[in-house]
Amino acid sequence: MVKTESLLAFAAMSFVVIAIPGPSVLFVVGRALAHGRRTALATVLGNLLGCYALVLAVALGVGALVQSSTTVFTAVQLAGAVYLVHLGVQAYRHRDRLRADLTTGEGERRGDLRTVLDGLLVGATNPKGLVFFAAVLPQFVNHDAGNIPLQMMVLGLIPAGIGLVCDTVWGLGAVAARTWFVGSDRRLSMIGGAGGIALIGLGLAVATTRH
Repeated sequence: MVKTESLLAFAAMSFVVIAIPGPSVLFVVGRALAHGRRTALATVLGNLLGCYALVLAVALGVGALVQSSTTVFTAVQLAGAVYLVHLGVQAYRHRDRLRADLTTGEGERRGDLRTVLDGLLVGATNPKGLVFFAAVLPQFVNHDAGNIPLQMMVLGLIPAGIGLVCDTVWGLGAVAARTWFVGSDRRLSMIGGAGGIALIGLGLAVATTRH
């Protein structure tokens, strides 16, 4: 139903956009640095679900509303920004708990579903993804074939898959760098604090990004 050339062109454009680190990537890296591999992968899964939620929203017409309404776009943008700042503050406040989490595994047992939902919310309120899907995705459908929403859903699997691979690489890379800090409580506290500050900075950056 979707033309092959459209699939390839959209895949190429998606890769270029996704390869440039945005809110979702920085969120995965921040959680990986603060909490490790399991949390990083759960965050990647959440981001994937959030990304595809944006695809569904655009396919069902919500994307056009957001694109045409500054008020709606700003509301979505600020919701994501506030949540990022909240997570950053929590990560910074609890930066000294990383040693206990690593030793007992309590942080990981507590976080699976919650972490996936965190990633989903960040992915679904990502202004970069929202604008990309609302402005670019409709351009690659085959209008003569009909079933436009279904075509968008099929096309949306491409950036979702690319994002899954890229986010996983970023997350595991951050985890690999994190292992150097495990031997020192001070280093662990520093990396937990750095992850929290990064999330706060990311939230502020998202809030000030112009439409």
